[in-house]
Amino acid sequence: MYEQLKLQNQLCFRLYTAARLVMQAYYPYFEPLGITYPQYLVLMVLWEQDQQPVNDIAHRLHLETNTVTPLLQRMEKQGLLTRKRGKEDTRQRIVSLTEQGRALEQKAQTIPGCLVQQLSDKSCDIQSLSAMIPALDALIEGLSDKQ
Repeated sequence: MYEQLKLQNQLCFRLYTAARLVMQAYYPYFEPLGITYPQYLVLMVLWEQDQQPVNDIAHRLHLETNTVTPLLQRMEKQGLLTRKRGKEDTRQRIVSLTEQGRALEQKAQTIPGCLVQQLSDKSCDIQSLSAMIPALDALIEGLSDKQ
């Protein structure tokens, strides 16, 4: 067998598994809020700055608009946000939080700390994980089509 084809030698497998397990760890915190991990990401973008075009949200999440739009439609049906035509460009959709969407920010504020505590309880070195952020950002930037 070729060494480069062994699962144990694959960086991509580790990244995939880590991402999947992190999202799984978030699930118990999202379930009471009635949201999913991708919805949480959209909400974080809007909590930072409300009333953004769909394209800007997609760009921040490194996703295509055709991936983000169905997600936003589901969130609109849940009453978390609204989508309205842009005033200057009517082809553009501006996404805004509803009161319900804004209220989730307060409910979600403890989630990052809970996850850090959960990782600490499992003997994960939080400082080492935090130190990975610049390397992961560089990887994302290097692989991103939108440079």
